[in-house]
Amino acid sequence: MNTPLKIKICGITNRDDAQAAIDAGADALGFNLFPGSRRHVPLSALTPFLPSIKALRVALMVNPTVEEIRDASPYFDVIQLHGQETAELSARAAALAPIWKAFPLGETLDEATVAPYQAQSILIDTSLPGAFGGTGVLIDLDKAARFVASCPARQIWLSGGLTPENVALAIQKVRPYGVDVSSGVEFPGDPRRKAPARLQAFVAAARSAAALD
Repeated sequence: MNTPLKIKICGITNRDDAQAAIDAGADALGFNLFPGSRRHVPLSALTPFLPSIKALRVALMVNPTVEEIRDASPYFDVIQLHGQETAELSARAAALAPIWKAFPLGETLDEATVAPYQAQSILIDTSLPGAFGGTGVLIDLDKAARFVASCPARQIWLSGGLTPENVALAIQKVRPYGVDVSSGVEFPGDPRRKAPARLQAFVAAARSAAALD
């Protein structure tokens, strides 16, 4: 890889898990502002400790209004659009904050689809009807590898069902700019708490795989 692999831990709901992810070596933390998510945290619950976070702070939003993006942007380094947002909305949002755009990796996703979006990074996730990430279902790695290869000028983050056990294979096969994990580093049955041992194992496995490239 031309640049060091980036690692994002998403679905952070509290200060302790944020610190555990940072201690494990994460580069970025994702906070879910989408009320429909099991990992949702209202902005008011995050603002007391967000300024102390020593990692890239990413707000995950699903089909937000421009006003909602404007309200969140002072507290985050990046706004991640994870719904069916249009290229027009991404352009308006990009005037307020750096934008990442997430896409489900369906049959029709290609470079032409993402080209109109004003996004610093593109995130690809498992394609499941009605789901907006955090499903725990592994993304199609072969299809992901083809997509990444077709977009050499883009920073592509790989998400969808990654775990400490499979992230090394995923990195070696897909060669993404970064990897994004949520359910794969949680305590079993608890989508609102990260397991420190799994955080550490995930980061270690990802760094080791990237070092071999």
